[in-house]
Amino acid sequence: MNRVLVWYGELTTGRRLLLRGVLLVLPGVVWLLAFLLLPGLLLFPLSLAERGAFGEVVWTFSLENYRRLLGFGVLGFSPDNLLALLRTLGVAGITTLLCLVLAFPIAFFIRAQEPRRRYFWLSLVLVPFWTNLVIRTYAWQLLLAPEMPFARLAAALGLAEPGMALFPGAFAVYVGMVSAFLPFMVLPLYASVERMDESLVEAVRDLYGGPLRVFLHGVLPQVLPGLSVGVILTFVPALGMFVVPDLLGGAKHFLLGNLVQQAFYTMRDWPYGAALSLVLILFTLWGLKVYRRFGKEVDLA
Repeated sequence: MNRVLVWYGELTTGRRLLLRGVLLVLPGVVWLLAFLLLPGLLLFPLSLAERGAFGEVVWTFSLENYRRLLGFGVLGFSPDNLLALLRTLGVAGITTLLCLVLAFPIAFFIRAQEPRRRYFWLSLVLVPFWTNLVIRTYAWQLLLAPEMPFARLAAALGLAEPGMALFPGAFAVYVGMVSAFLPFMVLPLYASVERMDESLVEAVRDLYGGPLRVFLHGVLPQVLPGLSVGVILTFVPALGMFVVPDLLGGAKHFLLGNLVQQAFYTMRDWPYGAALSLVLILFTLWGLKVYRRFGKEVDLA
């Protein structure tokens, strides 16, 4: 028999509660199916097709697009695409590491402030979200121009030639990437730092633990959940970034996201762009799996 339940003062049954829950989650499920799962599934048959003479999709299934991705084309082998894949992983990894190094002191600095002032500093961390990423990237072009203080200081220190801009180049790319993704690392890390139990840190110090042991045994285990979320939120979108490398990096920092953008919008080669997108998705899932496994197996004892 279907038992009568009391739900916030309302008499109902388990079946009605289940139906109500299904109706509540149904719009979100339909949204994910329509705009995430279904387009992802359509990428696979599209990646096996070919581009026609006028940019149309020709449904002659083959693995030619994946061979092109590996560097095998009509003119022979070229490692440019493979270098773009490796460069994408390298830029995403270094960006995540730089954001992590900067996020720790920022999170602890905000935690050390009075409760009333913490919201002010958190709002400053959120300021980049108030402006579009493209506008922020163009702003970095202005800030790194030859007549700006950054370029003049670099020239005075002998790090750049006088009268030369600091972009395009690796420095400009990492500056743009870190400024774009630093809030994604700071916010979840701060959420863990704010709830940190100081008594555990003091216990490590009472046992004559040095600064390294205090961090490894007293701080890191407590902030590891926020740290994991921050790494995921930084590394995954950094893999697909193409605006910052395109505007600040030049030809030497052509990443996989730039290849996808070029395939879809410049060459009008949708099958090749679909193959590139699938590879990017696989790299993203692989990165999530590796980090999840590492997070489970890490030993801080």
